Amino acid sequence: MSAKAPHILIIGAGTGGLCLAQGLRRAGLDVSVHERVTDRSDGLLGYRVGISPTGSRALRECLPQELFDTFVVTCARSPRYFNVITERLRQTASFELRPDTGTVDTERSVARMTLRQVLLTGLEDVVHFGRTFTRYEQRDDGTVTAHFADGSSATGELLVAADGTHSAVRRQYLPHATSRDAGTINIATRIPLTDYTRELIPERLQQGISLIFGGGGMMGVLHVMEFKWDRHGDVKPWVRDTDAALLRRWPGLRHDPTRDNINLIMWSTARRFPANIMKRRGGELVQVALDLTRNWHPRLRELLARCDPGSALPVKVATSDPVAPWKSSTVTLLGDAIHSMTPGRGVGANTALRDAALLCRQIRLAAAGDKPLVQAVADYEAEMIPYGFARVADSLRSSGTSGGDAMYRPVIGRLALLGARSHFGVTSRVPALRRKFVDDFYSYRSESD
Repeated sequence: MSAKAPHILIIGAGTGGLCLAQGLRRAGLDVSVHERVTDRSDGLLGYRVGISPTGSRALRECLPQELFDTFVVTCARSPRYFNVITERLRQTASFELRPDTGTVDTERSVARMTLRQVLLTGLEDVVHFGRTFTRYEQRDDGTVTAHFADGSSATGELLVAADGTHSAVRRQYLPHATSRDAGTINIATRIPLTDYTRELIPERLQQGISLIFGGGGMMGVLHVMEFKWDRHGDVKPWVRDTDAALLRRWPGLRHDPTRDNINLIMWSTARRFPANIMKRRGGELVQVALDLTRNWHPRLRELLARCDPGSALPVKVATSDPVAPWKSSTVTLLGDAIHSMTPGRGVGANTALRDAALLCRQIRLAAAGDKPLVQAVADYEAEMIPYGFARVADSLRSSGTSGGDAMYRPVIGRLALLGARSHFGVTSRVPALRRKFVDDFYSYRSESD
């Protein structure tokens, strides 16, 4: 390691930023994370994020072994099926997924808040909450100083923007790098999992991720999330001893309000929603969801009616415009701060984790004296920019993620819906196509591009 190892400033305590911080801390490097929300339980709701093999490999690389093991045991029960259904709960297709036998080669489901608590573990002394970034200064001595709204500042040798789609760092550093509305809006809801709400869902749907291709251009996802702790936060009696011990040692459970729940998310083209949809919350927002799903099966509507109103959240989907490579410096970006993408096939979080692992490797090389720090940043960006924007383009090609999708057009939309349902139906019935679909489900977010 060089005589003076770099101090790394990370703006934003999201998935990618915290993964990077864990990797740097594990390597013995000096890091600080600056987050605008006021405490570790603020700013996120417990919605699902799918962690692919790519994401799991990045987490295994960056996290200490026990913390990676904790990540695994805090994931929800892995889905057994990927289902495609109609808004009337009729099954169009169902694909059996791989058994949960390996630590990384599987699809994992985790609540965003739970993942945050895992990634914060052991970083309590380096994460500073209540720090709203305002601007940075790059100095002639090779350092960079970040300034915050409370009047404080922090100086290091590298500033990493991990502050999401509306990145304040990006606005200053790459003002020409813009994001735009994808033209779709989501309403995300969370329903407590009880005996009653469980009975509303067919067995196969309880055990999988279910994509809803609804008539009239309304899409949705239904996913039941069951964890290894109960509604009181106590480890469930059937959990094996090694997993139970990990959970009992893990301090993050005290901060995590996540409990067994049903995620039901619906979306469509933005023009289907009221003009003030982004200002609506609680019961008003749930009522919008109910109004837009009048033709959905009564059981799905009953689930919507029983959601926690405080969990209902409108999301305006954004996507980054491609940007040409820039001259590398003591500022760089990762995750949504540079390549925000639609939720199509859930690649955003996994790409951010991939960024974090790659950048961590490069910083470690610089700290060891193998290359200058700015060269390490340049090598990271040379790899990250192509695959990051390739994933942005891929996400826009997924059915229903763009407001201009044919599925949302008045007449041609019916044909597009029929075509999509037929595609999944045929794919699920032909063995070779079914195997390819399942392989693609895992390899889509892999390291190969």
